[in-house]
Amino acid sequence: MDKKEVVNLLNLQAKKIRQNIIKMIHEAKSGHTAGSLGMTDVFTALYFSFLNVNPKKPKDPDRDYLILSNGHICPGLYATLAARGFFKEQELFTLRKFESGLQGHPHRESLPELETTSGPLGSGLSQACGIALSLKRDKKNNKVVCLMSDGEHDEGNTWEAIMFAHKYHLDNLLVIVDRNRIQIDGNTEQIMPLGSLREKYLSFGWGVIDINGNDMQEIVNALQRATIEREKPLAIIAHTTPGKGVKFMEHDYNWHGRAPNEEETKRALELLK
Repeated sequence: MDKKEVVNLLNLQAKKIRQNIIKMIHEAKSGHTAGSLGMTDVFTALYFSFLNVNPKKPKDPDRDYLILSNGHICPGLYATLAARGFFKEQELFTLRKFESGLQGHPHRESLPELETTSGPLGSGLSQACGIALSLKRDKKNNKVVCLMSDGEHDEGNTWEAIMFAHKYHLDNLLVIVDRNRIQIDGNTEQIMPLGSLREKYLSFGWGVIDINGNDMQEIVNALQRATIEREKPLAIIAHTTPGKGVKFMEHDYNWHGRAPNEEETKRALELLK
């Protein structure tokens, strides 16, 4: 199968995952829609073309680790895990319900394939650094991928972890930043200007790749580079469209944490056909 065919299949998978995100958040009547849709292409590429994971052995000691620091976009993660065969698709519609393994923010003990509990922003990279350092000291080759929001770069703990990763030469660590420029109260550059995250990461001694986070070919190419360029920790700055695929949601921060009603769900699913 050539690269074009692979990318086409990944795009088809991402479309199905987006449809399930809309359906499950609507069913729950609660959840974070914009970021989940925006990062769907990244989730799809990771789980279907990059990560060494086994749905039948989620705690395989040789697995790669995915840490979701921005835990509020877990509908995107859950829908991708279901598509990858970690659990049945029907379980998606238990999102945010009592006794469900699919909580509104990931809970490590609820699903065996979740590596960490996340909710408070700014903690995930520190957790990922700890895992990456432990693996290096054990002389293991597992990859550690940490997904982060741009908004959580407001947190001081994030920058401490960025310094830590450089100091300990965590070349087994890959960060993917969802640079969608929205957070719960509005545009990131109005709330707490982040400027060029590329220049900031470079100044902290990291490698950096900038991509269109909704272009599957660019995502796949960047992940392939990440397997080669391992002299230092690497950050992929993924410029994404929040609400991607649903025009009336795109770039609107009001959809950061809002569920679609019945009519909006029908419109969204029509746009995602």
